[in-house]
Amino acid sequence: MATDRVRKVTYEDYKSDKFPKSLVFTEARTLLKWKSTLGNHSLSSLSSWTSSPRNATGSNSTMSPCAWYGISCNPAGSVIRINLTSAGVEGMLDEFPFSSLSHLMYVDLSVNNLSGHIPLEISLLSNLTYLDLSINRFLGKILPEIGYLMKLEVLHLFSDGLIGSIPQEIGQLHLLVVLYSNQLNGPIPPSLVNLSKLATLYVYNNSLSGSIPPEIGNMTNLEVLHMNSNNLTGPIPSTLGNLTKLRELYLFSNKLTGCILLELGNLNLLSTLGLYNNSLTSSIPPTLGNLTNLLYLFLRENQLSGSIPASFGDLLNLTMLDLGGNQLSGTIPQTFSSSLKTVVLGQNQFKGTLPQSLVNCKNLEVLDFSNNKIEDKFPAWLGKLPNLKVLSLKSNHFKGLLDFPKVDHLFPKLHILDLSNNNFSGPLPANLIGKLQGMMNGQNVQGPQDKPLYGGQTLYGVNVTMVMKGREVQLVRILTIFTAIDLSLNSFQGNIPNVIGNLHSLVGLNLSHNNLESSIRSTLGNLTLLDWLDLSSNKLSGRVPRELGDLSFLGCFNLSENQLTGRIPQDKHLSTFTSDSFRGNLGLCGTPLQNTCPGDAQPTLSPPRSFFLEESTREPHSGFDRKAVGLGYASGIVIGISIAYILYEIRRPKWLVAKVRSMERRAKLMKKPKRKAIRFHGG
Repeated sequence: MATDRVRKVTYEDYKSDKFPKSLVFTEARTLLKWKSTLGNHSLSSLSSWTSSPRNATGSNSTMSPCAWYGISCNPAGSVIRINLTSAGVEGMLDEFPFSSLSHLMYVDLSVNNLSGHIPLEISLLSNLTYLDLSINRFLGKILPEIGYLMKLEVLHLFSDGLIGSIPQEIGQLHLLVVLYSNQLNGPIPPSLVNLSKLATLYVYNNSLSGSIPPEIGNMTNLEVLHMNSNNLTGPIPSTLGNLTKLRELYLFSNKLTGCILLELGNLNLLSTLGLYNNSLTSSIPPTLGNLTNLLYLFLRENQLSGSIPASFGDLLNLTMLDLGGNQLSGTIPQTFSSSLKTVVLGQNQFKGTLPQSLVNCKNLEVLDFSNNKIEDKFPAWLGKLPNLKVLSLKSNHFKGLLDFPKVDHLFPKLHILDLSNNNFSGPLPANLIGKLQGMMNGQNVQGPQDKPLYGGQTLYGVNVTMVMKGREVQLVRILTIFTAIDLSLNSFQGNIPNVIGNLHSLVGLNLSHNNLESSIRSTLGNLTLLDWLDLSSNKLSGRVPRELGDLSFLGCFNLSENQLTGRIPQDKHLSTFTSDSFRGNLGLCGTPLQNTCPGDAQPTLSPPRSFFLEESTREPHSGFDRKAVGLGYASGIVIGISIAYILYEIRRPKWLVAKVRSMERRAKLMKKPKRKAIRFHGG
């Protein structure tokens, strides 16, 4: 970037005869005129923008703008840099003195509250090399005249709400173009992808359509290409294989079709490849195994088939692998990079057993093999992984007992365990549950090194699904403080172990659709952070523990289809849940169920209609008698109703009634999960 030598011009410089006062006066006057149009919030940050210095008097009292906040000048005193990023500037650019600042080379007005259109006069800044107007509230289109800034090397216009298509004239710029997070539409102009000097191109998170121009192969100096989150269609052009300097390639969240090209194997400097959430088909090319510098590979949510290439064993630097949500089949490769932190192969058709080589991945944090056809016993050897936080093996054909070795440490950092919808049997694994230190009090508090579990970049989040509150949700960003256990839809028998009450950090617990017996442990009342608890469709008996009423954060609760008996505790908020939370327990009684408990029945009042029917069959009496009896009975009805209402209000005060109504509106049935996918952003 060509620059002039920059220094601050002092007041003493300004007083000297050599200083060009006419130029300084013009630049200062026009900048002050623009300041006068800005909102009040701008005054404090631009307080140094004034025509008179504090200690100046006489005819030479005009202060050089070179001493103002955010302004830099060259030795001749001309303004060449304006940097007001995050300065709280509020207003428009209509009065900005573009024509008076002919030497201006650098403008950064990002992260402010500027609005309106980007003026046509911006094209007058013929010496401009850097322009950043990002994160404001500009409207309208990108002006074609911006292409007249022939010296412009860096252009940032992201998150501004701009609309329309990318003008062809922008293809006259070079080195860096950043246009993401706007509302740009239309095709990618070929003039843009003909820029042979361009090193970085960000056009993601817009509404661009059409195909990726094959001319993109001419951008041989391109190192970073982000075209994700648009409406691009058609195949990935084979000319991408010419971009041998490319380090990051993001084409995810488009509507791309066709196959993953063999030519992508030529990009041997590539560290990140994101093609997920498209409609790509066919198999994964084995040439991807040539990308030995690859750190992140995201191919999930496509229509890929076939097996994982054996060449993936050569990706020794790979730390994140996500192939979930495809139609991949065959056996899982027996060798994986020991550098892996995330392996997501869920929602495919893999068979066979889990590769024991995963035990060598000491940095592994997320392991998801859910929704496949894996037939195996529970891989207890996974408990040796010291950093594993998320383990999902749900919806496979795992079977047998959860038999764990008697060792001191098992899954020491595990926060999410999902083994639901398999064929596990026998008792719940108390010797495992008692060692889940990551779910106990004080063990999962986020420290400075305990960061949210998602991809090393803001453009990607670990994608694991889990049933929460009766729905299958997508955990796009998994916080380390989020803890849950789902062992539902298996054949577990016996008691709920008392030791489960030690998992004080649990947010969700689902043990439904098993064959659990005996009573509900009162130690569940220790899980004071629980948001959902599902024990439905078991053979649990006995009473509902009053301690469950202490779970004040409980938003979804289901004890239905068991053999519970007795009164539902009324002194806590268990009675605020709907009757569906308790249905199918023939021995249960009390609010919210309609069947009352023994001793709760109230004398039944004769309805008014019966009284008047009886009266019509009696012998006539005096009008006074009839009126007296009628008034007395009517008064009794009113008093009786009033007493009943008062008793009702005493049992359930107004604050509780309001809470009931609120809870009923938001509570969801926790029946057998309905597979409706929604997104969840932890944080």
